[in-house]
Amino acid sequence: MKMIRLVAAVAALLTTSCTSNMATGPASAPPPEAAATPQAAVQETEPFVIAANPLAAKAGQDVLKRGGSAIDAAIAVQAMLSLVEPQSSGLGGGAFLTYLDGASGELTIYDGRETAPAQASPSMFLGPDGKPLGYRDAVTSGRATGVPGAVAMLAMVHEDHGALDWSGLFSAAERTAEEGFVISPRLGRFLGIAFPQLGTPDATAYFADAEGERKTTGDRLKNPEYADFVRRLAANGPEALYGGSTAAKIVAKTRAAPLEGRMTMADLASYKPVKREALCNPYRVYLVCVPPPPSSGVALLQLLAMLEKTDIATRGPEDAQAWFLFAEASRLMYADRDQYIGDPAFASIPVQGLLEPDYVASRAALIGESAASSPPEAGTPRGAVLAARDRTLEPAGTSHFIVRDAQGNVVSITTTVESIFGSGRMVDGFFLNNQLTDFSFSPVDDDGRPAANAVAPGKRPRSSMTPTILLDSDGQFAGAIGSAGGNSILAYVAKSLVGAIDWDLSMQEALALPNLVARGPRFGGELDKFAPGVAEGLAARGVDLKPGQGEDSGVHAVIIRDGKVDGGFDPRREGVVLVGTGE
Repeated sequence: MKMIRLVAAVAALLTTSCTSNMATGPASAPPPEAAATPQAAVQETEPFVIAANPLAAKAGQDVLKRGGSAIDAAIAVQAMLSLVEPQSSGLGGGAFLTYLDGASGELTIYDGRETAPAQASPSMFLGPDGKPLGYRDAVTSGRATGVPGAVAMLAMVHEDHGALDWSGLFSAAERTAEEGFVISPRLGRFLGIAFPQLGTPDATAYFADAEGERKTTGDRLKNPEYADFVRRLAANGPEALYGGSTAAKIVAKTRAAPLEGRMTMADLASYKPVKREALCNPYRVYLVCVPPPPSSGVALLQLLAMLEKTDIATRGPEDAQAWFLFAEASRLMYADRDQYIGDPAFASIPVQGLLEPDYVASRAALIGESAASSPPEAGTPRGAVLAARDRTLEPAGTSHFIVRDAQGNVVSITTTVESIFGSGRMVDGFFLNNQLTDFSFSPVDDDGRPAANAVAPGKRPRSSMTPTILLDSDGQFAGAIGSAGGNSILAYVAKSLVGAIDWDLSMQEALALPNLVARGPRFGGELDKFAPGVAEGLAARGVDLKPGQGEDSGVHAVIIRDGKVDGGFDPRREGVVLVGTGE
């Protein structure tokens, strides 16, 4: 797998006119003489961990303290999140990871997205009447679960970049599962909501107290089954999940009624994560690097490129016009994203066409003085293949975290079990994902056009997960960002970058800005968080936000300012920024 070196290429991208094709795809390698220049001695950098739960962040920090690398710490973080934040991510789910090698400057994407079983069919989410299943029925079904990818992907990255033995990275999660942990307010709040997943026998039993009542905030929750599983995972590696008793349980669980799935032991045994090249595009003075499809990273780059065609940077968070520009650019981005993005192994994705300067300019030119009365249609970028528009729902059961070690290696990872508590079905103490509901339920539209994101055997569903790394003009690490939030991830991340880069807010202030998500006919926003007059100004421009609409983001981010770490966690969650090794 070819990896990209981002040293001389970064400066070239940031100084080249926007008419250059260099801005449409992965950063190119520097000239041979630059590549042959000996690397300077790696200087120690200030390590940090930013994650959605303090116990998970501390587990990662402790690994760094023991001399672990960024990926060593990330594995510890994920193992703990699977236990203490089971509504969001876990070892039964999938992930995308963007990795920056501190010594070489190379960026690599690790794709741990789940795959559809070999027996999957395009009609698997259609009912007997030929119409799409109801989402609540599909989400807890056996056929909702894809072959989990997070564990295999983390093992691949560890093989490439680990410093400590795999076997020593799960002790914190094992100990906490055995001793139990106090249910946090966020998990407790979710346990009080009538999610269909909480009605499953597995979830009902797991969260029940001695009297059979559901536990809540402040109660202690133990998970001896999970402790046993991570003990086996530490000893045996990924085979503990992809073979043996755990794999057999996963197959049995997904093949149980209602709406039994089609996964086999062979599907689990044959799962392979994928290394991909990062997709990079300039924004202001930075190079923004994201995963390519089936991630929607290209859509984030397109949104930022459109915003760069506006005067949003000269405005600010108290200006209604700034938010209007953001909303309309978002709608245009989502129209293209929903139409074209899918698994590149199964569909032709016009990645470069979506980022070509002339096309971006033509899309940005559609932003008028008021919101269009009907949702914008997808454009026709170069390389586009006529496809059905995909209206797939993507709930917010996801988490993002960032780790940097003392050698400057950086992990930016977005990880998920899809919707809250995944499918609600559990194996060995962890929830199984319901990731296949990220596929289009309808394989074709009313005109018979195929959906780029239709189900197919072995296919990866389209994802909004966009773990991002920023580089400066010298090719040095300048920041990282990502979020939970389903299809709203793209808006959450873009808003935060506008706040931190264009409006010069601290990262914590940028993440705390109100969320505004505009996709198709829907405008969603945190009405009570906007500055006075902004909501009225938006309404006058046709963006009518209603009270009570929540946008529950989970953005975690860092930007390097004057050599110092400016990290932030989403105040809507329970995140923490831990700088240093805690010594």
